[in-house]
Amino acid sequence: MYAGKARAYTNIALIKYWGKKDERLILPMNSSLSLTLDAFYTETSVSFDETLTEDVFFLDGKKQDLKQTAKISKFLDLVRQKQQLTLFAKVDSQNFVPTAAGLASSASGLAALAGACSEALNLQLTETELSRLARLGSGSACRSIFGGFAEWQKGDSDQTSFAHVIPSDKWEDDLAMLFVLVDDGIKDISSRDGMKRTVETSSFYPGWLENVETDLATAKQAITEKDFNKLGQVTEANGLRMHGTTLAAVPPFTYWSPESLNVMQLVRLARKEGLPCYFTMDAGPNVKILVEKKNLSALKEFLGKQFAEHQLIAAYAGPGIEMIPIERSEEL
Repeated sequence: MYAGKARAYTNIALIKYWGKKDERLILPMNSSLSLTLDAFYTETSVSFDETLTEDVFFLDGKKQDLKQTAKISKFLDLVRQKQQLTLFAKVDSQNFVPTAAGLASSASGLAALAGACSEALNLQLTETELSRLARLGSGSACRSIFGGFAEWQKGDSDQTSFAHVIPSDKWEDDLAMLFVLVDDGIKDISSRDGMKRTVETSSFYPGWLENVETDLATAKQAITEKDFNKLGQVTEANGLRMHGTTLAAVPPFTYWSPESLNVMQLVRLARKEGLPCYFTMDAGPNVKILVEKKNLSALKEFLGKQFAEHQLIAAYAGPGIEMIPIERSEEL
């Protein structure tokens, strides 16, 4: 038996990844930039075992069906091919993230699985190599290998598409992100399906591609200059552009809910009242608000007039992937 375990933290894209140019290798249409956070993470253990006759996948203690297990097996097949290994595996994943609710659980989940596989088979991968491997499971997972700010450079091949840290002099330690959970249910349209439909049918998509590289350059400059308002403004604008592309897809769709729109308006009102904060959203209805740590309490108080305490979750800059020693009892 070969066993390994890893913990990876979710990342939230400030400059979004939206669209693939290669579905098999998961090569993105554009580069992206994210902040890894400490509040949501996934712990995954994997054991390749000669006594197994098929792959088995447990999520939060529940054995998953054939459809869900097939996604994991597809990734495990890549690892097995690289190592010329024929053993099936048991994967046990604990998600400290609401699954498929637009809170980037796939990023932390596949990054943790990549790390666990690397540990189990003693692959001794560099961070860059581990980022490439995680990308093959879920594109955004390549950024969760790293703590703080990370850029996923789009590249044009398996070798050139990976994430890396953006030097920041630890400025991210001054920042916070407030999650406003308006819905923690399963999305009607997965990010993968929504992305594909948008790329293939949206008349707004070319406009997205025309702007995103400029947005990325602006965000990196803001990080270098430690300019919170510049980073917030480009984060908010980029997120709105991404979601705008879905409205011109065929058929059109949106991840926004009435409550999502309400939160966006409240963020604008908070700014008008002198509280600097900026919203962004991934492929789901929940809103993330970028704010400086010094203003977090004021923002929570402001939003607490309309939202319950459990709907407001604060997160700070988080670490990169962590390998966890396996207890002997976990191997059996």
